[in-house]
Amino acid sequence: MNSSVEFIDIDWDGRSISIEYQWLGDADPARPLLVFLHEGLGSRAMWKDFPARLCAAVNCRGLVYSRPGYGRSTPRAADERWQVDFMHQHAYQVLPAILETLEVDTANDPPWLLGHSDGGSIALLYAARYPERTAGLILLSPHIMVEDLSIKSIEQARETYLNTDLKQRLGRYHDDPDSAFWGWNRIWLAPEFRHWNIESEISTIACPVQALQGLDDEYGTMEQVYGIQRLLSQTQVVELADCGHSPQRDQGEALISSVAGFIDAHGPLAGEQKYRAANQ
Repeated sequence: MNSSVEFIDIDWDGRSISIEYQWLGDADPARPLLVFLHEGLGSRAMWKDFPARLCAAVNCRGLVYSRPGYGRSTPRAADERWQVDFMHQHAYQVLPAILETLEVDTANDPPWLLGHSDGGSIALLYAARYPERTAGLILLSPHIMVEDLSIKSIEQARETYLNTDLKQRLGRYHDDPDSAFWGWNRIWLAPEFRHWNIESEISTIACPVQALQGLDDEYGTMEQVYGIQRLLSQTQVVELADCGHSPQRDQGEALISSVAGFIDAHGPLAGEQKYRAANQ
C-alpha cells in the first residue's frame, strides 16, 4: 500500500477543501480498515508512528488524515469561528465526504473508527448517524459532555500558547498553527459551548465499543467513558494508570495490546474469513 502523504479535494458547505491523508498497512482490500481521527490540536503527523504500529499489530489497513484547519489540510480562515456543532459537522459532512472521495465502500465493508479526544466524539457521532456503516469504535479520551476540568486545562493551554514556544512546536505539525489552536481553543472556551452534550444522541450505536481513559487525564474524568458505557452496554471500558490525555504517547504498548485484542475479538474474524476465502 502506498504510504506516502497525498491530498484530495472535498466539498464542504460549498467550499473546496484540500485534505492531507495517508494509507497505512496491508494493501489487500479484504483486510479490515481502521480510520484514525485526531484530537483537537492533532494532525496526521502528530500521531507519529502509532497508527502504523497498530495496523501492523492488527494486520489491517489504516487511513490517517488531517481535518480542515489542521496539518497540511486547508487552514481555517483567520476570521472563521467554529460553531458549537463543529464536531457534528465533521461527523456528518467531512468524514463521509472523505470516505466517499477515497472510494471506501462503507456499506459493504464498514470501517473501524479510532478517535482521540475530539476525534473520539466525532467517531461517536458518526457511528450514531451511520450505525450500519461502522464496524466498531475505539475511543481514546473521548468527550460526551463538557467538564470543569476540561475548561480549566483548555484555559491553561491558552496561556501556554501565548507565553511559551507552543506555537513554534505546533508549527512542526501544522502549516498554520494559529488555525489549529485558535479554532479549537476559542470554541471550547465559548460560553455557549458549556452546554455541549451528546449523551442523548449516541444511543443508536450498534457496533462494539472500547473506551480507554488515562487515570491522570488533565482534560477529562472517568465519567466520560463510564457515561458512554451506561448508554451503550456493549462498551468495554479500559482504565490506564500513569496515563494522561494521550494514551498513544503515555502508554503506547499497553494501548496497542488492548486495542488489538479488542478488535481481534470483535471484528477481524469476519475480515479474516473473507481474506482467507479470497486467497484460497
